[in-house]
Amino acid sequence: MEAKIKGLKCKECGRLFEAKAHHVCEFCFGPLEVDYNYEMIQKTVTRESIEAGPRSLWRYWGLLPVESKNIVTLQEGMTPLIHAKNLGALLGLKNLYVKNDTVNPTFSFKDRVVSVALTRARELGFTTVACASTGNLAGAVSAYGAVANLKRFVFIPADLEEGKVIGAGVYDPIIIGITGNYDEVNRLCSEVADAFKWAFVNVNIRPYYAEGSKTLGFEVAEQLGWRAPDQVVVPAASGSLLTKIYKGLKEFEQLGLIEKHNTKLNCAQALGCGPIASAIQDGTDIIRPVRPKTIAKSLAIGNPADGVYAAQLVMKTGGQGVSVSDEEIVEGIKLLASTEGIFTETAGGVTVASLKRLVQTGRVAPDDVTVVYVTGNGLKTLDAVQGKVSRPHVIPARFQDFRAVYDSLQNQTPAHASA
Repeated sequence: MEAKIKGLKCKECGRLFEAKAHHVCEFCFGPLEVDYNYEMIQKTVTRESIEAGPRSLWRYWGLLPVESKNIVTLQEGMTPLIHAKNLGALLGLKNLYVKNDTVNPTFSFKDRVVSVALTRARELGFTTVACASTGNLAGAVSAYGAVANLKRFVFIPADLEEGKVIGAGVYDPIIIGITGNYDEVNRLCSEVADAFKWAFVNVNIRPYYAEGSKTLGFEVAEQLGWRAPDQVVVPAASGSLLTKIYKGLKEFEQLGLIEKHNTKLNCAQALGCGPIASAIQDGTDIIRPVRPKTIAKSLAIGNPADGVYAAQLVMKTGGQGVSVSDEEIVEGIKLLASTEGIFTETAGGVTVASLKRLVQTGRVAPDDVTVVYVTGNGLKTLDAVQGKVSRPHVIPARFQDFRAVYDSLQNQTPAHASA
């Protein structure tokens, strides 16, 4: 029987490698990605075969880099695509959708990449998994590693939000807190990966891990009725998510599952850590590393591994790079919650604030079918909105006291009405 995985291929020089735990080309140091046998895949993957699959990302098994059906899963994926009528009306958009990935098992999109990575790691014979994380990945590796009976090491910046530390720790991994930023954590993990025979999901398993993000492109196209959106707004840290959403849409197009499309990719970053957005704004794919300083810690990667490719794709599709302030991020969180009832972490605040900027500058038209990706749950980053949201009106248990509060509120305008 033909295999759907041909091997790994260097994105720079095109050299081929065996489909093992490699992530860098030995000749030019370019990143490796999975090389698929699309002729074989086209014979088996159809709209009907996908629709008959499970209500999880594994309905796309034929397009993912694993060989067995013995998958590591907590029923991730197939998250809601919500027609955001309230937020759309406020911004003047008729066809605005929110891809709500806050409802995954560990409350972020990282469940997608980790489910794929750990399935592949187990196929390759690993018994220990690890990661360098800005928070969400630590939780996902800890949870999925637990259900797969794998040993787990997670490396994080020591000053990470407490919600994310507890959110990982509850699954009982070994947590290593590094006194430095994510880029320093990542450098250490590269050394550890060389010394130990572990599956580092975002180091030596990265070519397989990254493919999990394609499912965010697949699902949106399927949920829109087998079509690609006109515009997407995607939060960027390493830049990988943005490139893989595009790859997912292009694979569907290549296989004839959707019509040819010209989706514009828009890159959303924080002003305090926006090396990809800055490059796009300058019209170049040269990424200048920065030292992160933002409340959006899940996006705080100053030297993004896939930044060059993300910048190239955004400019190729006619999209934009947007960077927003910490104040705009908080307002974005509150705006999404008060209009659509979705409580996002800071990365989602970046995305919504960037959408608002794109609308204000005329980059998104009222009729465009636009999808914003909300990738993590707000309960993980409570500190970001502490003291900036509604608080209780504390009164005695007497009707006249409630009446006084009620009367004082009658002439107040809801905060989101001025957005």
